[in-house]
Amino acid sequence: MGFRRHGPFQAGDQVQLTDPKNKRHTITLKENGEFHTHKGAIPHSELIGQPEGSVVRSSGGTQYLAFRHLLQDYTLAMPRGAAVIYPKDASMIVGMADVFPGARVIEAGVGSGALTCFLLRAVGPEGRVTSYERREDFADVARKNVEKFYGGPMDDNWRLVVGDLVASIDEADADRVILDMLAPWECVDAAAKALTPGGVICCYVATTTQMSKTVEAIRDHGCFTEPHAWETLVRDWHVEGLAVRPDHRMIGHTGFLVSARRMADGVTPPPRRRRPKGTTEEL
Repeated sequence: MGFRRHGPFQAGDQVQLTDPKNKRHTITLKENGEFHTHKGAIPHSELIGQPEGSVVRSSGGTQYLAFRHLLQDYTLAMPRGAAVIYPKDASMIVGMADVFPGARVIEAGVGSGALTCFLLRAVGPEGRVTSYERREDFADVARKNVEKFYGGPMDDNWRLVVGDLVASIDEADADRVILDMLAPWECVDAAAKALTPGGVICCYVATTTQMSKTVEAIRDHGCFTEPHAWETLVRDWHVEGLAVRPDHRMIGHTGFLVSARRMADGVTPPPRRRRPKGTTEEL
């Protein structure tokens, strides 16, 4: 992971320029490069050597604020083969599935590589992410996006496999299995075989029908704890002095997450306690 995340800008760095209307442009700095818009040009030399948070002015007089882009900004702007997982969901996967430094993670359905970028950062240089993608064209897009963000190949801790998870998986003792696909219930058994006891399966699905089938498949398999299903909604707030109110727009439904933990081999989960029909009394 050689991409620089701090210090003065250098040639090769990816820099995000934001104009007064909050429009953002991402450029890769070159020794003799120039950034051009209808608002004028900015020589890259005016950025190289400057600290993050600097302001540069185009030849047309427009000021731009310069930072290295955040991962959330990069994933929303990256070229797409398949739809990307929104940062709010990728963050929840990393946090709620407890993807830790040094973890061994299996990901199925790499898409455009957005979630892969989050997972690689979470596992760190000592961890390992193996990504399975059925479509070669999606895999090619994902590889380019990941390598662009991290500044080069990630061979030391990332393996990208073009193929079906169930047919191609050759790993065991994984700490986490993340499934982002149309039918994750078809991969529950493969995930159970790959996970170490105590490991976490986490599935990202778009519809309530997919969520229901995934929950029932995990529940019926017998090797997992009771699955937990949820979604995350994000709402910005407008704050100017005493004018404080929720924003008119929000990031609502993007997908559902379903997670459960792998139990030890040969252990039967305790029977679920259900509330009798027609009652509100807690059992």
